[in-house]
Amino acid sequence: MTGEIWVRSSLRNLCHRLTDIGQPVSPPTVGRVLKGLGYSLRVNAKKIEAASHHPERNQQFEYIAEQRAEFTRRQRPILSIDSKKKELVGNFKNAGQAWVCDPTAVNVHDFPGDALGRAVPYGVYDLTNNRGFVYVGSSGDTPAFAADAIAAWWQTEGQLTWPTDNHLLLLADAGGSNSCRTRAWKERLQVLVCDRFGLTVTVCHYPTGCSKWNPIERRLFSHISNNWAGVPLRTWDTLLAFIRGTTTAHGLAVHAIFDDGDYPTGQQVTDAEMATLRIEPHAICPQWNYTIRPRCPVPLRELVL
Repeated sequence: MTGEIWVRSSLRNLCHRLTDIGQPVSPPTVGRVLKGLGYSLRVNAKKIEAASHHPERNQQFEYIAEQRAEFTRRQRPILSIDSKKKELVGNFKNAGQAWVCDPTAVNVHDFPGDALGRAVPYGVYDLTNNRGFVYVGSSGDTPAFAADAIAAWWQTEGQLTWPTDNHLLLLADAGGSNSCRTRAWKERLQVLVCDRFGLTVTVCHYPTGCSKWNPIERRLFSHISNNWAGVPLRTWDTLLAFIRGTTTAHGLAVHAIFDDGDYPTGQQVTDAEMATLRIEPHAICPQWNYTIRPRCPVPLRELVL
């Protein structure tokens, strides 16, 4: 094996190599020949799954499909939840292109100190009604923030859209602020959603490394990114306006709320506190599937909160 295979095969390099072996040719000619042979410029395609994926991965996908079908049959709300990529708010470059007469001038460097803040968008997507709700914070992406986002959705949209239902299905990733391994996520969901509104919440997590299958990624977040592509998010109002202005031909509507509350990281939940939760692991993949029911009466500590 020679070192030549490690040389980038650009049209110009191919021309030089062909000329060296007595076949002078121009770059356009090489390009036409390559296209005629079926070659074209392509990026790498992420299609190969890791060989070491979880043995219960397929079983979990089948179980999620069963849960979705059951909640659909009973006409109960199905929500896909996740945190979107964090964005610096200020005169910074935003990925993508926009139709303008001249390029928009932005800062050369993306220094966080030059920003008005860092936006932390948490999305709640209603699969049944094709409606998105984005809770935009400026602090940490914590379990308390995620639970507050779900509570805000229920207060502003959920109880109006589903006035007779008190059982939600949440489809979430296995990691992040709504991680299946995080005690604080389950504890905050119990206190801020189940106990507060008397709701029963069933949570189904997608296996690790399968976040792209979470519906919110392709049915909400991708459209928001396309809507503000190439436009600097200079102010909080600009960011919120682009989120609220996101629509699709299939009728997507998005609502957004800004919350400037403080969400510190590192919340600890003791064994004693975990023992008070009304959490019921499912028989299938209990590490990923569980139901949390409201406590009656709510513990005094939670009433104070």
